[in-house]
Amino acid sequence: MSESALSLFELNNKIKNTIHAAFADTYWVIAEISEVREVRNGHCYMELIEKDNKTEQITAKSRANIWSYTYRMLKPYFTSTTGQQLVSGLKVMLRVSIDFQEVYGFSLNVRDIDPTYTLGDMAQKKQAILNKLSEEGVMDMNKELPVPLVPQTIAVISSPTAAGYEDFCNQLNNNAQGYKFYIKLFAATMQGEHTEQSVTAALDRIYQHESVFDVVVIIRGGGSTSDLMCFDNYWIAYNIAQFPLPVFSGIGHERDETVVDMVAHTRLKTPTAVAQHLIALVADFDNRLNYSREALVDITREILADKKAIFERTSNRLKPLVKNGLMIQKNHLDRLIRQLGNSSERFVEGRKNKLALTAQSLHSISHRSIRQQQNQLDQVSTRLSVRLKHFFNQQQGRLLLAQKTNDLVNPINILKKGYSITTLNGKVIKDAKQLTTGDVITTRLSDGKVDSRVEN
Repeated sequence: MSESALSLFELNNKIKNTIHAAFADTYWVIAEISEVREVRNGHCYMELIEKDNKTEQITAKSRANIWSYTYRMLKPYFTSTTGQQLVSGLKVMLRVSIDFQEVYGFSLNVRDIDPTYTLGDMAQKKQAILNKLSEEGVMDMNKELPVPLVPQTIAVISSPTAAGYEDFCNQLNNNAQGYKFYIKLFAATMQGEHTEQSVTAALDRIYQHESVFDVVVIIRGGGSTSDLMCFDNYWIAYNIAQFPLPVFSGIGHERDETVVDMVAHTRLKTPTAVAQHLIALVADFDNRLNYSREALVDITREILADKKAIFERTSNRLKPLVKNGLMIQKNHLDRLIRQLGNSSERFVEGRKNKLALTAQSLHSISHRSIRQQQNQLDQVSTRLSVRLKHFFNQQQGRLLLAQKTNDLVNPINILKKGYSITTLNGKVIKDAKQLTTGDVITTRLSDGKVDSRVEN
């Protein structure tokens, strides 16, 4: 063996002395945290990396340590300033000293951290995602979707153990108005690095049953700002923006607006607020329906009242007309009788010598004239009576038609004709596909209701 050969310790010791002599100062270094581990004795061990901006390939890597006496100060300072913990994926600016140990090799000792750099990087990443979504023309696509008038079938993306999910269900199922909502949970991870894959997978499962649901709700039970970082994610936002159903977000932070909140159809601050919003939408439709029903009843009553008033006015106008017509005919008859009497007297006076010869003829003429006038009077009275009867029948027919029309639209009369209404949990069944084996359905008849259980 050569006398100049060095032991590994000696070589590492030379390297250590050379590095410490060359890098005696501290340096500010920008890197991304790829791993972070806090051990029981209070030390924090990290792995720092740098990636190529275009290829995302790692171009540099180094271990870094924050000893416990430093970590006790840096951790609360960083958390209070940025609102989040030191986690993988964050870009940080660290003041480090270079260290090399014979056993552990090269590492960086962290002496200080600049939280403002991390805040700026987070904001840049978030803005870059928003700019990309805007450039692709999908930013407001979900907001433009119409919300169903009665959103009652709800697809929920949440963790099944989240307190926010329980609050959401309690708020909907125990609403004061008694509205029925149908909730289907699509379980997903709502925190950490697996959130993107989990939430997009849940959206894919909902998409397979798109026609079943009215809206999609994404909720969680609040948390720190760092817990919400996963919702500043391009692919989650991209899927939500283009989803064919309106998406309501209730992630649980009032002051922090994530990218998911910004692309969702409606952003509400908590899961309870989302539930209250859904109840309000159904209540608004219910109020409008009640208003329309009352308006229809009022209009029907007004029409009937108008028809009745027209009939009464027409009847009141006819009575004096009939009375006046009869009076005119009576006066005319009286004049004829007087004229006939005067003519008879003059005839008798002038023709006394022919009285015996013409008496029989005059008697016949008088009776014939009286019969003719009486017939004319009878004809006038008959025609007037027929016209009056026709007019009254016509008006009565119109009134009966209006009453029958009202009876026809009366749901009770429709039931009396043999029709029935079948409901499941208060909702009208229009298609047999809505029923499944074991469902208890209620059939409403004109004189009661019947409960049945679906067998096949």
